[in-house]
Amino acid sequence: MRHAKRGRKLGRDAAHRNLMLGTMAGQLITHGRIKTTEAKAKELRGVVDRLINIAKRDDLHARRQAVKVLKDKRVVRHLFEEVAPDLDDRTSGYTRILKLGPRQGDGAEQVYLELVNHRVE
Repeated sequence: MRHAKRGRKLGRDAAHRNLMLGTMAGQLITHGRIKTTEAKAKELRGVVDRLINIAKRDDLHARRQAVKVLKDKRVVRHLFEEVAPDLDDRTSGYTRILKLGPRQGDGAEQVYLELVNHRVE
């Protein structure tokens, strides 16, 4: 039975899944919006929300925790200096999912995952 089992496997082992989610979180933080599948977006929401909450603390330990997930100090700097201060008035709900419809090749549901303060240019 699958009681109390949280999260999606996304067809990957744990190490691959964690690296993929960290990379996708970095891309979302850098660009403000990414196009992905619905399942990946729903998993990524939690990762990004946790990272932004960590970034709001803005201390050395918080930066080290963020580097552990994001693996790129430039992205961490962007998160702490630009993204987190903009979202300081919120306590959660930093992302939104916009559905785009099925992908041409395999029919997977495509979505935009974006930060709520992202301005479309």
